[in-house]
Amino acid sequence: MSRRVHVAGVGMIPFAKPGRSDAYDVMGAAAVRAALADAGLAYGLVEQAYAGYVYGNSTCGQRALYRIGMTGIPVVNVNNNCATGSTALWLARQAVESGAVECALAFGFEQMRPGALKGTWDDRATPLDRFVEVMDEIEGAPGDAPVVMRFFGAAGTEYVERYGAAPRTFAKVAVKARTHAANNPYAVFRDPVTEREVLESPPLYGPVTRLQACPPTCGAAAAIVCSEEFARRHGLRTDVAIKAQSLVTDFPGTFETKSMIDVVGAGITREAARQVYEASGADPRDIAVVELHDCFTVNEVLSYEALGLCPEGGAEKFVHNGDNTYGGQSVVNPSGGLLSKGHPLGATGLAQCAELVWQLRGRAEARQVEGVTLALAHNLGLGGAGVVTLYEKVS
Repeated sequence: MSRRVHVAGVGMIPFAKPGRSDAYDVMGAAAVRAALADAGLAYGLVEQAYAGYVYGNSTCGQRALYRIGMTGIPVVNVNNNCATGSTALWLARQAVESGAVECALAFGFEQMRPGALKGTWDDRATPLDRFVEVMDEIEGAPGDAPVVMRFFGAAGTEYVERYGAAPRTFAKVAVKARTHAANNPYAVFRDPVTEREVLESPPLYGPVTRLQACPPTCGAAAAIVCSEEFARRHGLRTDVAIKAQSLVTDFPGTFETKSMIDVVGAGITREAARQVYEASGADPRDIAVVELHDCFTVNEVLSYEALGLCPEGGAEKFVHNGDNTYGGQSVVNPSGGLLSKGHPLGATGLAQCAELVWQLRGRAEARQVEGVTLALAHNLGLGGAGVVTLYEKVS
């Protein structure tokens, strides 16, 4: 990274179930206003904007931003499946880091419908066709389960067979998510659950039950990034910066290893994390707080290992020792994660950014992790794209 990029302001709105939120443009504008207010910055000083969303028409980003103002700046609309929010941030960070601009806005929003994720078009090949072909080759007959549910359920089955993990390991992840979310006013599901309730909730696919899957959710989040010179010139805070960031797409191994763990993005995550650790010199075991992509409990377990928080096959021990929560090695998803906070696709990566910035500032209230100097975000989209971002506290 050629020059330090600071996160001057973040904002998000409480997430909501489909049908209970404002329209996408109202949500997006609200998150941007919150980020501008947090930064203490006038919208007219923003030079570029990157708008992330998955379900929507072209130029939805402009419609949301026009509620803030019409300054003629470039607005780039971004869609990278569930990694959309972090991809928008990646683009904004690159623009500032390169010197193309001094200040950029990344924001994401999603107005979702109830039920499992599904494509918009049925008259053309989907980007996931090759992934499905590999899954069908591994799994056999497809059955009636939604495709994304099959992906992660099959990966969970493979993990259990490979390492002998018990079903309660995945259930513990769901329990932990709800425990953390109880302290997050932005989360949708804040009531506690027990391991028994998780395991006895309706089965979905493989080891995954209903309480181990994230809900479709509506919401929005935003971040203002800028150079140090810009921040000092305008009196903005410089206490949080992006230390390293990587966006990785699939390698041939995703399809050639015949492993569902690879199909759902473990290899993408592993490589993105490697690049971030190499660029920053950070040791993952020294990162006190992590927001990772727990679309299903299975993916959280897989991501512990892919991010280097524990050795391959060590996730069960990591969970049972409490190394994923307060008092352990790394507090994972203090926000409650996607499982409890919700997963409005375009907003998720930027919601992770907001949570980690609050943690690094010491402003996460009851969720605060002590002694945070480094914070890691992991955002994954099948098809595929994985973004790993390391934030640092700047003295």
